[in-house]
Amino acid sequence: MGLDAIKAALPGYAADITLNLGSIATTTALNPVQAWGTALAGAVAARNPMVLREIAAEASGHLTPEGIEAAKAAAATMAMTNVYHRATHLIGDERYASMPARLRMRIVARPGVHKGDVKLWCLGVSAIIGCGACLESHETALRGLGFTREQVLEALRISAVVHAAAVTLDAEAALA
Repeated sequence: MGLDAIKAALPGYAADITLNLGSIATTTALNPVQAWGTALAGAVAARNPMVLREIAAEASGHLTPEGIEAAKAAAATMAMTNVYHRATHLIGDERYASMPARLRMRIVARPGVHKGDVKLWCLGVSAIIGCGACLESHETALRGLGFTREQVLEALRISAVVHAAAVTLDAEAALA
């Protein structure tokens, strides 16, 4: 169960993803709460049922119930805000940036866990969804909270690997 189930399900051509999945559990830059919250938020954003189910099962051993809810809420909130901010940025009219978004994001202000951890999880989801404006905003906030560049990169690495596992399993399911 957990990461082992995902690894076992990945095809041979995804051997690098299989190897890299271990980075979730072996990170030295992030504590287990930060790493597993990043993985869980990324699994929600990646949308593959097996990846989400297995990472959620393993993350439950590292996160409090509040942490699990905060990671899922970070992914849900970023699903909304990343689309909005990416779109306003891509339109190319800077006047949109000065207009209020009028999108509620209470989880970021009152997450029930360390605010920096939620920001880290938001960063990972923003990488998966592909919002450059949100990535810049979360990275700046994290650095202001004392997070190192190594911690930022580790969250990005975990998010990338979780996303790659989800994409690969989705492709295999479609081809089956």
